[in-house]
Amino acid sequence: MRRPSHRPAPHRRAPRHLVILALCLALLATATACGSGDKDTTTLRVLASSELRDMEPLLDDLRRDTGVELDMEYKATVDAGDGLTPGNYRHDLAWLSSDRYFQLRLKESRSTAKPLATTTMLSPVVVGVKPDTAKALRKRAKGGQVSWADIADAAAAGSVRFGMADPKHTNSGLSALVGVATAAAGTGSALRAEDVSCDRLRGFRTGQKLTADSSADLRERYIAHQDRLDALITYESELLSLNAGGKLHQKLEIIYPKDGMVLSDYPLLLLDPAKREAYDKVVDWLKSPSTQKKIMERTLRRPIGAEVRRDPRLRADIGNALYFPDQRAVVDQLVEDYGDPRLPTAHHVIFLLDFSTSMRGPRVASLRAAFAGLSGADTSATGKFVRFYQGERISVMRFGGSVLGERDITVGGRKELDSVRSFVATDDFDDSTAIWSALDHAYRKASDIARDHPGQPISIVLMTDGENTSGITRQEFERRYAARAEAVRGVPTFPLRFGEADTAELTRAARTTGGRMVDAGARSLPDAFKEIRGC
Repeated sequence: MRRPSHRPAPHRRAPRHLVILALCLALLATATACGSGDKDTTTLRVLASSELRDMEPLLDDLRRDTGVELDMEYKATVDAGDGLTPGNYRHDLAWLSSDRYFQLRLKESRSTAKPLATTTMLSPVVVGVKPDTAKALRKRAKGGQVSWADIADAAAAGSVRFGMADPKHTNSGLSALVGVATAAAGTGSALRAEDVSCDRLRGFRTGQKLTADSSADLRERYIAHQDRLDALITYESELLSLNAGGKLHQKLEIIYPKDGMVLSDYPLLLLDPAKREAYDKVVDWLKSPSTQKKIMERTLRRPIGAEVRRDPRLRADIGNALYFPDQRAVVDQLVEDYGDPRLPTAHHVIFLLDFSTSMRGPRVASLRAAFAGLSGADTSATGKFVRFYQGERISVMRFGGSVLGERDITVGGRKELDSVRSFVATDDFDDSTAIWSALDHAYRKASDIARDHPGQPISIVLMTDGENTSGITRQEFERRYAARAEAVRGVPTFPLRFGEADTAELTRAARTTGGRMVDAGARSLPDAFKEIRGC
Protein backbone atom coordinates (compact mmCIF):
# COMPACT_ATOMS: atom_id res chain seq x y z
CA MET A 1 0.00 0.00 0.00
CA ARG A 2 1.44 3.27 -1.07
CA ARG A 3 1.64 6.15 1.40
CA PRO A 4 0.08 9.50 0.43
CA SER A 5 2.50 12.05 -0.86
CA HIS A 6 3.26 15.07 1.41
CA ARG A 7 4.93 17.26 -1.22
CA PRO A 8 3.92 20.94 -0.99
CA ALA A 9 1.44 22.29 -3.55
CA PRO A 10 3.07 24.09 -6.44
CA HIS A 11 3.39 27.90 -6.06
CA ARG A 12 1.07 29.88 -8.40
CA ARG A 13 2.41 33.15 -9.74
CA ALA A 14 0.21 36.24 -9.97
CA PRO A 15 -0.65 37.30 -13.51
CA ARG A 16 1.99 39.60 -14.99
CA HIS A 17 -0.40 42.53 -15.62
CA LEU A 18 -1.46 42.62 -11.97
CA VAL A 19 2.14 42.83 -10.81
CA ILE A 20 2.80 45.75 -13.11
CA LEU A 21 -0.36 47.55 -11.89
CA ALA A 22 0.66 47.16 -8.25
CA LEU A 23 4.14 48.56 -8.92
CA CYS A 24 2.68 51.58 -10.72
CA LEU A 25 0.30 52.35 -7.87
CA ALA A 26 3.13 52.13 -5.36
CA LEU A 27 5.30 54.49 -7.40
CA LEU A 28 2.40 56.94 -7.80
CA ALA A 29 1.74 56.97 -4.07
CA THR A 30 5.42 57.62 -3.37
CA ALA A 31 5.56 60.46 -5.88
CA THR A 32 2.43 62.06 -4.44
CA ALA A 33 3.76 61.84 -0.92
CA CYS A 34 7.03 63.43 -1.98
CA GLY A 35 5.25 66.20 -3.86
CA SER A 36 3.00 67.11 -0.95
CA GLY A 37 5.96 67.23 1.33
CA ASP A 38 7.87 69.58 -0.98
CA LYS A 39 4.98 72.08 -1.37
CA ASP A 40 3.08 72.73 1.86
CA THR A 41 -0.20 74.59 1.37
CA THR A 42 -0.39 78.14 2.75
CA THR A 43 -3.90 79.40 3.52
CA LEU A 44 -4.70 83.12 3.31
CA ARG A 45 -7.91 84.60 4.67
CA VAL A 46 -9.46 86.94 2.08
CA LEU A 47 -12.27 89.50 2.38
CA ALA A 48 -13.70 89.60 -1.13
CA SER A 49 -16.40 91.39 -3.11
CA SER A 50 -19.41 89.12 -3.55
CA GLU A 51 -19.20 89.25 -7.36
CA LEU A 52 -15.86 87.43 -7.18
CA ARG A 53 -17.63 84.15 -6.43
CA ASP A 54 -17.27 83.44 -10.15
CA MET A 55 -13.51 83.09 -9.61
CA GLU A 56 -13.85 80.06 -7.32
CA PRO A 57 -13.33 77.40 -10.05
CA LEU A 58 -9.94 78.99 -10.81
CA LEU A 59 -8.83 78.99 -7.18
CA ASP A 60 -8.25 75.23 -7.25
CA ASP A 61 -5.74 75.83 -10.05
CA LEU A 62 -4.12 78.54 -7.93
CA ARG A 63 -3.66 76.15 -5.00
CA ARG A 64 -2.28 73.42 -7.25
CA ASP A 65 0.14 75.71 -9.07
CA THR A 66 1.38 77.84 -6.16
CA GLY A 67 0.58 75.98 -2.95
CA VAL A 68 -1.48 78.98 -1.78
CA GLU A 69 -5.12 78.48 -0.85
CA LEU A 70 -7.50 81.41 -0.55
CA ASP A 71 -10.16 81.16 2.15
CA MET A 72 -12.75 83.61 0.79
CA GLU A 73 -15.29 85.57 2.84
CA TYR A 74 -17.72 87.45 0.60
CA LYS A 75 -19.40 90.81 1.18
CA ALA A 76 -20.84 93.61 -0.94
CA THR A 77 -17.94 95.88 -1.91
CA VAL A 78 -18.89 99.06 -0.02
CA ASP A 79 -19.78 97.00 3.06
CA ALA A 80 -16.44 95.19 2.76
CA GLY A 81 -14.60 98.51 2.56
CA ASP A 82 -16.44 99.70 5.67
CA GLY A 83 -15.38 96.50 7.45
CA LEU A 84 -11.66 97.09 6.87
CA THR A 85 -10.35 98.94 9.92
CA PRO A 86 -6.79 100.26 9.51
CA GLY A 87 -4.50 98.73 12.12
CA ASN A 88 -7.03 96.07 13.04
CA TYR A 89 -7.49 93.91 9.94
CA ARG A 90 -9.04 90.47 10.47
CA HIS A 91 -7.93 89.12 7.08
CA ASP A 92 -4.63 88.59 5.33
CA LEU A 93 -5.83 89.97 1.99
CA ALA A 94 -8.73 91.93 0.55
CA TRP A 95 -9.90 91.39 -3.01
CA LEU A 96 -12.42 94.02 -4.02
CA SER A 97 -14.01 95.06 -7.28
CA SER A 98 -12.72 98.53 -6.35
CA ASP A 99 -10.86 99.83 -3.31
CA ARG A 100 -11.63 103.52 -3.94
CA TYR A 101 -14.11 103.86 -1.08
CA PHE A 102 -11.75 102.02 1.28
CA GLN A 103 -8.87 104.30 0.22
CA LEU A 104 -11.00 107.33 1.16
CA ARG A 105 -11.56 105.84 4.61
CA LEU A 106 -7.85 105.11 4.88
CA LYS A 107 -7.04 108.71 3.97
CA GLU A 108 -9.51 109.97 6.54
CA SER A 109 -7.97 107.78 9.28
CA ARG A 110 -4.53 109.29 8.56
CA SER A 111 -3.08 105.80 8.63
CA THR A 112 0.56 105.65 7.49
CA ALA A 113 0.32 101.96 6.58
CA LYS A 114 -1.14 101.81 3.09
CA PRO A 115 -1.74 98.23 1.92
CA LEU A 116 0.02 97.11 -1.22
CA ALA A 117 -2.55 96.81 -4.04
CA THR A 118 -2.33 95.10 -7.43
CA THR A 119 -4.86 95.36 -10.28
CA THR A 120 -6.01 91.90 -11.40
CA MET A 121 -8.63 92.53 -14.13
CA LEU A 122 -10.93 95.29 -15.46
CA SER A 123 -14.61 95.96 -16.09
CA PRO A 124 -16.43 99.30 -16.56
CA VAL A 125 -19.87 100.02 -15.13
CA VAL A 126 -22.12 100.56 -18.16
CA VAL A 127 -25.77 100.43 -19.27
CA GLY A 128 -27.39 97.41 -20.90
CA VAL A 129 -30.48 98.43 -22.87
CA LYS A 130 -33.15 96.53 -24.79
CA PRO A 131 -32.85 97.07 -28.57
CA ASP A 132 -35.92 99.29 -29.10
CA THR A 133 -35.01 101.47 -26.12
CA ALA A 134 -31.41 101.74 -27.30
CA LYS A 135 -32.61 102.83 -30.74
CA ALA A 136 -34.84 105.54 -29.20
CA LEU A 137 -32.02 106.79 -26.97
CA ARG A 138 -29.57 107.03 -29.85
CA LYS A 139 -32.14 108.82 -32.01
CA ARG A 140 -32.57 111.54 -29.39
CA ALA A 141 -28.90 111.79 -28.41
CA LYS A 142 -26.61 114.30 -30.05
CA GLY A 143 -24.65 112.51 -32.75
CA GLY A 144 -26.23 109.23 -31.64
CA GLN A 145 -23.82 109.04 -28.69
CA VAL A 146 -25.80 108.42 -25.51
CA SER A 147 -24.74 110.16 -22.30
CA TRP A 148 -25.68 109.77 -18.65
CA ALA A 149 -27.74 112.94 -19.16
CA ASP A 150 -29.74 111.18 -21.89
CA ILE A 151 -30.34 108.21 -19.55
CA ALA A 152 -31.47 110.59 -16.76
CA ASP A 153 -33.75 112.49 -19.16
CA ALA A 154 -35.40 109.29 -20.40
CA ALA A 155 -35.79 108.01 -16.84
CA ALA A 156 -37.49 111.26 -15.79
CA ALA A 157 -39.81 111.02 -18.80
CA GLY A 158 -40.74 107.44 -17.90
CA SER A 159 -39.29 105.82 -21.03
CA VAL A 160 -36.38 104.06 -19.33
CA ARG A 161 -37.10 101.80 -16.34
CA PHE A 162 -33.90 100.27 -15.07
CA GLY A 163 -32.37 98.01 -12.47
CA MET A 164 -29.27 99.03 -10.49
CA ALA A 165 -27.65 97.66 -7.34
CA ASP A 166 -27.94 99.72 -4.15
CA PRO A 167 -25.16 102.40 -4.09
CA LYS A 168 -25.08 102.19 -0.30
CA HIS A 169 -23.72 98.63 -0.45
CA THR A 170 -22.32 97.89 -3.90
CA ASN A 171 -19.51 99.17 -6.06
CA SER A 172 -21.50 98.86 -9.29
CA GLY A 173 -24.35 101.00 -7.93
CA LEU A 174 -21.98 103.55 -6.38
CA SER A 175 -19.88 103.74 -9.55
CA ALA A 176 -22.98 104.37 -11.67
CA LEU A 177 -24.15 107.06 -9.24
CA VAL A 178 -20.74 108.76 -9.38
CA GLY A 179 -20.97 108.67 -13.18
CA VAL A 180 -24.40 110.27 -13.19
CA ALA A 181 -23.52 112.94 -10.60
CA THR A 182 -20.21 113.79 -12.31
CA ALA A 183 -21.98 114.22 -15.62
CA ALA A 184 -24.65 116.36 -13.93
CA ALA A 185 -21.99 118.62 -12.39
CA GLY A 186 -20.49 119.21 -15.82
CA THR A 187 -17.04 120.11 -14.45
CA GLY A 188 -15.12 117.23 -16.02
CA SER A 189 -13.27 116.68 -12.75
CA ALA A 190 -13.76 114.80 -9.49
CA LEU A 191 -16.97 115.68 -7.64
CA ARG A 192 -16.71 118.34 -4.96
CA ALA A 193 -19.14 118.98 -2.10
CA GLU A 194 -20.69 121.91 -3.99
CA ASP A 195 -21.35 119.68 -7.01
CA VAL A 196 -23.57 117.25 -5.10
CA SER A 197 -27.23 118.17 -5.18
CA CYS A 198 -30.17 115.81 -4.79
CA ASP A 199 -32.30 117.74 -7.29
CA ARG A 200 -29.96 116.60 -10.08
CA LEU A 201 -30.48 112.97 -9.15
CA ARG A 202 -34.24 112.88 -8.75
CA GLY A 203 -35.16 112.42 -12.40
CA PHE A 204 -32.63 109.61 -12.82
CA ARG A 205 -33.72 108.04 -9.53
CA THR A 206 -37.37 107.84 -10.54
CA GLY A 207 -36.43 105.43 -13.35
CA GLN A 208 -34.98 102.87 -10.96
CA LYS A 209 -37.55 100.09 -10.57
CA LEU A 210 -35.31 97.25 -9.37
CA THR A 211 -32.45 96.99 -6.90
CA ALA A 212 -30.42 94.47 -4.90
CA ASP A 213 -27.59 94.41 -2.37
CA SER A 214 -25.14 92.73 -4.75
CA SER A 215 -24.49 92.64 -8.48
CA ALA A 216 -25.06 88.88 -8.61
CA ASP A 217 -28.47 89.21 -6.90
CA LEU A 218 -29.35 92.06 -9.24
CA ARG A 219 -28.62 89.86 -12.27
CA GLU A 220 -30.95 87.12 -11.01
CA ARG A 221 -33.67 89.60 -10.14
CA TYR A 222 -33.41 91.18 -13.58
CA ILE A 223 -33.92 87.77 -15.19
CA ALA A 224 -37.09 87.30 -13.11
CA HIS A 225 -38.48 90.79 -13.87
CA GLN A 226 -37.01 91.51 -17.30
CA ASP A 227 -40.35 92.03 -19.07
CA ARG A 228 -41.17 95.15 -17.02
CA LEU A 229 -37.74 96.77 -17.37
CA ASP A 230 -35.92 98.54 -20.20
CA ALA A 231 -32.34 98.56 -18.94
CA LEU A 232 -29.81 97.24 -16.45
CA ILE A 233 -26.90 99.27 -15.06
CA THR A 234 -24.02 97.09 -13.92
CA TYR A 235 -20.60 95.76 -14.91
CA GLU A 236 -19.87 95.13 -18.57
CA SER A 237 -18.91 91.56 -17.62
CA GLU A 238 -22.30 90.92 -15.98
CA LEU A 239 -24.17 92.16 -19.06
CA LEU A 240 -22.10 90.03 -21.42
CA SER A 241 -22.64 86.98 -19.20
CA LEU A 242 -26.38 87.63 -19.18
CA ASN A 243 -26.46 87.87 -22.96
CA ALA A 244 -24.58 84.57 -23.23
CA GLY A 245 -26.67 82.80 -20.59
CA GLY A 246 -29.76 82.07 -22.69
CA LYS A 247 -32.23 83.38 -20.07
CA LEU A 248 -33.05 86.75 -21.62
CA HIS A 249 -36.05 87.29 -23.84
CA GLN A 250 -34.11 90.10 -25.52
CA LYS A 251 -30.37 90.52 -25.41
CA LEU A 252 -29.14 93.84 -24.07
CA GLU A 253 -27.19 96.34 -26.14
CA ILE A 254 -24.32 97.78 -24.15
CA ILE A 255 -24.13 101.57 -24.04
CA TYR A 256 -20.86 103.15 -22.96
CA PRO A 257 -21.98 106.67 -21.86
CA LYS A 258 -20.03 109.27 -23.79
CA ASP A 259 -19.50 111.41 -20.67
CA GLY A 260 -17.45 108.66 -19.07
CA MET A 261 -17.61 105.61 -16.83
CA VAL A 262 -16.02 104.44 -13.60
CA LEU A 263 -13.69 101.52 -14.22
CA SER A 264 -13.43 98.66 -11.70
CA ASP A 265 -9.92 97.21 -11.47
CA TYR A 266 -10.37 94.38 -8.90
CA PRO A 267 -7.29 95.13 -6.76
CA LEU A 268 -5.77 92.47 -4.50
CA LEU A 269 -4.67 94.16 -1.26
CA LEU A 270 -2.02 92.87 1.16
CA LEU A 271 -3.36 93.57 4.64
CA ASP A 272 -0.81 91.48 6.58
CA PRO A 273 2.76 92.34 5.47
CA ALA A 274 3.98 89.06 7.01
CA LYS A 275 2.18 87.23 4.20
CA ARG A 276 4.09 89.07 1.44
CA GLU A 277 5.74 85.94 0.01
CA ALA A 278 2.42 84.11 -0.45
CA TYR A 279 0.81 87.33 -1.75
CA ASP A 280 3.50 87.67 -4.43
CA LYS A 281 2.87 84.09 -5.56
CA VAL A 282 -0.84 84.81 -5.93
CA VAL A 283 -0.20 88.08 -7.78
CA ASP A 284 2.28 86.51 -10.19
CA TRP A 285 -0.15 83.69 -10.90
CA LEU A 286 -3.12 86.03 -11.46
CA LYS A 287 -1.13 88.33 -13.77
CA SER A 288 0.31 85.53 -15.88
CA PRO A 289 -1.03 85.51 -19.48
CA SER A 290 -2.42 82.00 -19.12
CA THR A 291 -4.44 82.93 -16.02
CA GLN A 292 -5.55 86.24 -17.53
CA LYS A 293 -6.89 84.32 -20.49
CA LYS A 294 -8.79 81.93 -18.21
CA ILE A 295 -10.24 84.86 -16.23
CA MET A 296 -11.40 86.54 -19.44
CA GLU A 297 -12.96 83.35 -20.78
CA ARG A 298 -14.73 82.52 -17.53
CA THR A 299 -15.83 85.95 -16.25
CA LEU A 300 -15.75 88.18 -19.37
CA ARG A 301 -13.71 90.76 -17.50
CA ARG A 302 -11.01 92.55 -19.44
CA PRO A 303 -7.44 91.26 -19.07
CA ILE A 304 -4.69 93.60 -17.92
CA GLY A 305 -1.83 94.20 -20.32
CA ALA A 306 -1.65 93.46 -24.04
CA GLU A 307 -0.35 89.87 -23.93
CA VAL A 308 -3.84 88.33 -24.07
CA ARG A 309 -5.89 88.71 -27.23
CA ARG A 310 -9.26 90.09 -26.19
CA ASP A 311 -12.54 88.38 -26.79
CA PRO A 312 -14.33 90.29 -29.62
CA ARG A 313 -17.03 91.30 -27.13
CA LEU A 314 -14.41 93.15 -25.05
CA ARG A 315 -12.94 95.31 -27.78
CA ALA A 316 -15.31 98.27 -27.43
CA ASP A 317 -13.54 101.51 -26.54
CA ILE A 318 -14.46 102.64 -23.03
CA GLY A 319 -12.93 106.10 -23.43
CA ASN A 320 -11.57 107.97 -20.44
CA ALA A 321 -12.46 106.70 -16.99
CA LEU A 322 -14.23 109.21 -14.74
CA TYR A 323 -12.53 110.57 -11.67
CA PHE A 324 -13.76 109.14 -8.37
CA PRO A 325 -14.36 111.74 -5.60
CA ASP A 326 -11.31 112.30 -3.41
CA GLN A 327 -13.27 113.00 -0.23
CA ARG A 328 -15.36 110.46 1.65
CA ALA A 329 -17.82 113.17 2.75
CA VAL A 330 -18.69 113.84 -0.89
CA VAL A 331 -19.43 110.16 -1.54
CA ASP A 332 -21.47 109.85 1.66
CA GLN A 333 -23.51 112.95 0.77
CA LEU A 334 -24.10 111.61 -2.73
CA VAL A 335 -25.45 108.32 -1.39
CA GLU A 336 -27.59 110.09 1.22
CA ASP A 337 -29.08 112.42 -1.38
CA TYR A 338 -29.91 109.51 -3.66
CA GLY A 339 -31.76 107.78 -0.85
CA ASP A 340 -33.04 104.25 -0.52
CA PRO A 341 -33.91 102.91 -3.99
CA ARG A 342 -36.56 100.68 -2.41
CA LEU A 343 -38.62 103.68 -1.26
CA PRO A 344 -40.95 105.81 -3.40
CA THR A 345 -39.20 108.67 -5.19
CA ALA A 346 -41.97 111.25 -5.55
CA HIS A 347 -41.50 114.61 -3.83
CA HIS A 348 -43.99 117.45 -3.60
CA VAL A 349 -42.61 120.86 -4.57
CA ILE A 350 -44.61 124.03 -4.00
CA PHE A 351 -43.59 126.85 -6.37
CA LEU A 352 -44.54 130.27 -5.00
CA LEU A 353 -44.20 132.80 -7.84
CA ASP A 354 -44.26 136.60 -7.56
CA PHE A 355 -46.78 138.03 -10.08
CA SER A 356 -46.59 141.63 -8.94
CA THR A 357 -46.59 144.28 -11.71
CA SER A 358 -42.78 144.61 -11.57
CA MET A 359 -42.61 141.13 -13.14
CA ARG A 360 -44.23 142.27 -16.40
CA GLY A 361 -42.21 142.08 -19.60
CA PRO A 362 -38.78 140.41 -19.73
CA ARG A 363 -38.94 139.12 -16.15
CA VAL A 364 -42.10 137.08 -16.54
CA ALA A 365 -40.86 135.92 -19.96
CA SER A 366 -37.75 134.61 -18.22
CA LEU A 367 -39.92 132.89 -15.60
CA ARG A 368 -41.98 131.19 -18.30
CA ALA A 369 -38.80 130.08 -20.07
CA ALA A 370 -37.65 128.52 -16.80
CA PHE A 371 -40.82 126.45 -16.50
CA ALA A 372 -40.66 125.45 -20.15
CA GLY A 373 -37.12 124.22 -19.53
CA LEU A 374 -38.16 122.24 -16.46
CA SER A 375 -40.93 120.71 -18.57
CA GLY A 376 -38.44 119.24 -21.05
CA ALA A 377 -37.68 122.08 -23.46
CA ASP A 378 -34.16 122.51 -22.07
CA THR A 379 -32.10 119.87 -23.89
CA SER A 380 -28.76 120.84 -22.35
CA ALA A 381 -27.02 118.27 -20.16
CA THR A 382 -27.92 120.13 -16.96
CA GLY A 383 -31.48 120.65 -18.17
CA LYS A 384 -31.96 116.91 -18.63
CA PHE A 385 -30.92 116.27 -15.05
CA VAL A 386 -33.32 118.74 -13.39
CA ARG A 387 -36.50 118.44 -15.46
CA PHE A 388 -39.85 117.54 -13.90
CA TYR A 389 -40.05 113.76 -13.58
CA GLN A 390 -42.70 111.05 -13.63
CA GLY A 391 -44.74 110.93 -10.43
CA GLU A 392 -43.47 114.26 -9.11
CA ARG A 393 -46.20 116.32 -7.42
CA ILE A 394 -46.17 120.05 -8.12
CA SER A 395 -48.21 122.90 -6.70
CA VAL A 396 -47.80 126.27 -8.43
CA MET A 397 -49.07 129.45 -6.76
CA ARG A 398 -49.08 132.95 -8.23
CA PHE A 399 -49.18 135.79 -5.72
CA GLY A 400 -49.31 139.58 -5.53
CA GLY A 401 -51.05 141.23 -2.60
CA SER A 402 -52.70 137.81 -2.07
CA VAL A 403 -52.62 134.39 -3.71
CA LEU A 404 -53.95 134.98 -7.24
CA GLY A 405 -54.20 131.37 -8.38
CA GLU A 406 -53.14 127.85 -7.51
CA ARG A 407 -52.75 124.62 -9.51
CA ASP A 408 -51.79 121.09 -8.43
CA ILE A 409 -50.55 118.36 -10.79
CA THR A 410 -48.86 114.98 -10.67
CA VAL A 411 -46.45 114.69 -13.57
CA GLY A 412 -47.50 111.93 -15.92
CA GLY A 413 -46.93 113.24 -19.41
CA ARG A 414 -47.18 116.21 -21.74
CA LYS A 415 -50.76 117.05 -20.70
CA GLU A 416 -49.79 117.82 -17.10
CA LEU A 417 -46.67 119.74 -18.10
CA ASP A 418 -48.64 121.85 -20.58
CA SER A 419 -51.08 122.62 -17.77
CA VAL A 420 -48.28 124.13 -15.67
CA ARG A 421 -46.95 126.15 -18.59
CA SER A 422 -50.38 127.59 -19.36
CA PHE A 423 -50.85 128.49 -15.69
CA VAL A 424 -47.71 130.65 -15.62
CA ALA A 425 -48.57 132.11 -19.06
CA THR A 426 -51.40 134.22 -17.58
CA ASP A 427 -51.08 138.03 -17.43
CA ASP A 428 -52.91 138.30 -14.10
CA PHE A 429 -50.62 140.70 -12.20
CA ASP A 430 -51.16 142.65 -8.96
CA ASP A 431 -49.84 145.99 -7.71
CA SER A 432 -48.85 144.68 -4.25
CA THR A 433 -46.32 142.10 -3.01
CA ALA A 434 -47.32 140.08 0.07
CA ILE A 435 -44.30 137.79 0.35
CA TRP A 436 -44.81 136.61 3.93
CA SER A 437 -48.58 136.14 3.63
CA ALA A 438 -48.01 134.07 0.49
CA LEU A 439 -45.32 131.98 2.22
CA ASP A 440 -47.66 131.43 5.17
CA HIS A 441 -50.29 130.22 2.69
CA ALA A 442 -47.74 127.80 1.20
CA TYR A 443 -47.06 126.36 4.66
CA ARG A 444 -50.80 125.84 5.20
CA LYS A 445 -50.73 123.89 1.94
CA ALA A 446 -47.73 121.91 3.22
CA SER A 447 -49.70 121.09 6.39
CA ASP A 448 -52.48 119.56 4.30
CA ILE A 449 -49.99 117.54 2.23
CA ALA A 450 -48.20 116.26 5.35
CA ARG A 451 -51.55 115.22 6.81
CA ASP A 452 -52.75 113.42 3.67
CA HIS A 453 -49.39 111.92 2.66
CA PRO A 454 -47.34 111.26 5.80
CA GLY A 455 -43.64 110.91 5.13
CA GLN A 456 -43.71 112.43 1.65
CA PRO A 457 -40.83 114.92 1.19
CA ILE A 458 -42.09 118.48 0.68
CA SER A 459 -40.22 121.66 -0.20
CA ILE A 460 -41.11 125.23 -1.16
CA VAL A 461 -39.42 127.34 -3.84
CA LEU A 462 -40.15 131.07 -3.40
CA MET A 463 -39.37 133.38 -6.33
CA THR A 464 -39.71 137.14 -5.87
CA ASP A 465 -38.27 140.26 -7.51
CA GLY A 466 -39.27 142.81 -4.88
CA GLU A 467 -39.80 143.67 -1.23
CA ASN A 468 -42.79 142.93 0.97
CA THR A 469 -45.37 145.76 0.60
CA SER A 470 -48.52 144.24 2.10
CA GLY A 471 -49.86 141.44 4.26
CA ILE A 472 -48.17 140.08 7.39
CA THR A 473 -44.59 140.87 8.41
CA ARG A 474 -41.66 138.47 8.40
CA GLN A 475 -41.77 138.42 12.20
CA GLU A 476 -45.43 137.34 12.13
CA PHE A 477 -44.65 134.67 9.56
CA GLU A 478 -41.88 133.31 11.80
CA ARG A 479 -44.24 133.26 14.80
CA ARG A 480 -46.83 131.25 12.84
CA TYR A 481 -44.13 128.96 11.41
CA ALA A 482 -42.78 128.16 14.90
CA ALA A 483 -46.29 127.16 16.04
CA ARG A 484 -46.77 124.60 13.28
CA ALA A 485 -46.43 120.84 13.68
CA GLU A 486 -42.93 119.39 13.67
CA ALA A 487 -43.42 117.67 10.30
CA VAL A 488 -44.36 121.00 8.72
CA ARG A 489 -41.46 122.85 10.34
CA GLY A 490 -39.27 120.31 8.55
CA VAL A 491 -40.38 121.68 5.15
CA PRO A 492 -37.55 123.88 3.83
CA THR A 493 -38.03 127.06 1.82
CA PHE A 494 -35.60 127.85 -0.99
CA PRO A 495 -35.90 131.56 -1.85
CA LEU A 496 -34.83 132.60 -5.33
CA ARG A 497 -33.88 136.28 -5.29
CA PHE A 498 -34.54 138.23 -8.49
CA GLY A 499 -34.45 141.95 -9.29
CA GLU A 500 -34.72 144.22 -6.24
CA ALA A 501 -35.71 141.56 -3.69
CA ASP A 502 -34.33 142.00 -0.15
CA THR A 503 -31.35 139.62 0.16
CA ALA A 504 -31.15 139.76 3.95
CA GLU A 505 -34.85 139.01 4.46
CA LEU A 506 -34.85 136.07 2.06
CA THR A 507 -31.64 134.66 3.52
CA ARG A 508 -33.22 134.75 6.97
CA ALA A 509 -36.32 132.92 5.69
CA ALA A 510 -34.10 130.22 4.22
CA ARG A 511 -32.15 129.81 7.45
CA THR A 512 -35.29 129.74 9.57
CA THR A 513 -36.81 126.90 7.56
CA GLY A 514 -33.66 124.91 6.79
CA GLY A 515 -33.39 125.85 3.11
CA ARG A 516 -30.91 128.02 1.21
CA MET A 517 -31.13 131.10 -0.96
CA VAL A 518 -30.02 131.42 -4.59
CA ASP A 519 -29.32 134.86 -6.02
CA ALA A 520 -30.41 135.06 -9.66
CA GLY A 521 -28.93 138.54 -10.08
CA ALA A 522 -25.72 137.24 -11.64
CA ARG A 523 -27.31 134.64 -13.92
CA SER A 524 -30.46 133.95 -15.89
CA LEU A 525 -33.64 133.02 -14.07
CA PRO A 526 -33.85 129.62 -15.85
CA ASP A 527 -30.32 128.78 -14.66
CA ALA A 528 -31.22 129.79 -11.11
CA PHE A 529 -34.29 127.55 -11.19
CA LYS A 530 -32.14 124.65 -12.36
CA GLU A 531 -29.88 125.19 -9.36
CA ILE A 532 -32.68 125.25 -6.85
CA ARG A 533 -35.30 122.66 -7.70
CA GLY A 534 -36.49 122.45 -4.11
CA CYS A 535 -33.54 120.49 -2.77
